[in-house]
Amino acid sequence: MIYSNAYFIIIPLLLGYILDLIIGDPYMMPHPIKLFGNIISIFELKFNKGNCKIYKGLAMVFCLISFTWLSFSLLFNFLQPYIYAKYIIATIFVFYGLANKSLITEGLKVEKQLTLYGLQAARKQLSNIVGRTTSALSENQIRIAILETLSENLSDGVIAPLFYYAIGGVPLMMAYKMVNTLDSMIGYKNERYKNFGKVAARTDDVANFIPARITAILMVLVTFSYKGLTFIFKYGHQHSSPNSGYPESALAGILNCRFGGTNVYNGKTVFKPFIGANNRKITSYCIKKACLINIIVSILSVLIIIITNCLLKGPL
Repeated sequence: MIYSNAYFIIIPLLLGYILDLIIGDPYMMPHPIKLFGNIISIFELKFNKGNCKIYKGLAMVFCLISFTWLSFSLLFNFLQPYIYAKYIIATIFVFYGLANKSLITEGLKVEKQLTLYGLQAARKQLSNIVGRTTSALSENQIRIAILETLSENLSDGVIAPLFYYAIGGVPLMMAYKMVNTLDSMIGYKNERYKNFGKVAARTDDVANFIPARITAILMVLVTFSYKGLTFIFKYGHQHSSPNSGYPESALAGILNCRFGGTNVYNGKTVFKPFIGANNRKITSYCIKKACLINIIVSILSVLIIIITNCLLKGPL
């Protein structure tokens, strides 16, 4: 596929981004990520048994990512003569590849439940977007969980898809979404997935290495936060995840607060290293500020891709 035409990168990017900003994930419509999830479930049930689970997981990850990239590459090669269809389909998949509106909406839903209906309602709502057990979380812990989710998912739900779209168009963007879906479904260290999902988790770590750090830098740039920058270098590498710590550190520094600590995941107590030292009360304003940061960072990322394409590929 030829991506030398800046139009073919910029127009679907703008339209897809605007659609995501307005609509968010279309829950009532077919979604490629749901299809990815169904395919992964079928493969997992068939192959996650017996011996050599690591190698079976490796084969599954390689086949699904390769097949995804190849399928979309062939699709757009086939559509090459059909210019309008090519633009429309590219726009639709850019829209499907981004998740910023839904991320922000879900975070604000938890905050609304906490503000209007109290702890129990907020804990229940939060359980829809985090892996930790929420039944005993305090008001401050709930808001910290929202902020951690907003920062982490800004990286893998928005900036990473944009990054891979910028360098490889829709096929690479969708291949990344397959990587991310594989990790979210089988990239766990529990008894069921610790061997079979090991390659999926490592592949996601590699795929998000650059985007996570780009996300953190963009967050401190749009807020002019020197403290956020110092937090990136001081705390980013201390997180149990090789990538999540960077955007989380940036946001903790921007808000001058503390993330991490003890939580329960699937009945198991897990201590995550603290990011920051100021264990202050997190307010509703902090949640709204984090949502605004997400929007500004995503807009800036889109503008960077547009400007870069114009500079590298000449005037439109």
